[in-house]
Order: sequence, then structure tokens, then C-alpha cells
Amino acid sequence: MNKAMKGKNLCGKTRQVDNPYEVWVNERAGWTWRVLKKWQADDKKPCGRWFCAVKSPMTHGSYDMGDEYVRNIKENARKLSDEEKIKNVASEKW
Repeated sequence: MNKAMKGKNLCGKTRQVDNPYEVWVNERAGWTWRVLKKWQADDKKPCGRWFCAVKSPMTHGSYDMGDEYVRNIKENARKLSDEEKIKNVASEKW
């Protein structure tokens, strides 16, 4: 497949932590993934990666940033709706 036939990656530019493309959460475990960049347009690739800011009980209220496999996030979290995302981002003090 040539490049012209592939879908354009609309999430290919890195965003700031307070303006993520998507927010995924696992409330029970206390984890939040803020998707800051997607390395590919197709999230269904077996080894697809996202660049994320991740908050967990081990980060003591701050975010660790790095690449995460898409399947790990999708298997362990739920994606927030746009309305929930806005509330989640707005609830943090910068």
C-alpha cells in the first residue's frame, strides 16, 4: 500500500499534558493515561504505540511520560467521553 492510500495520522503531533487527544482511565486501580501522540493512524496494529502521560499510585500525584502499547491501555482502561475528558483535565491544578 502506498503512502497516499494510508489514512492521515490526525494525532501525530505531540500535545501538552493539559491538552491530550484522549484520556483513558482505570478508576479501580487509580491509573490515568493521557494520550499526547499516536505513532500510527491505525490503533489496531498489534504493536501500536502511543506517547502518554501516565498517572498511577506509584507516581505520587505526578505524571510519568513515555511510550505505551495501545493494547495494554485498551485491555485495562476505558476511554473517557469528550465531556468526561474536559472535566478530568480541568480538575487538575497546573
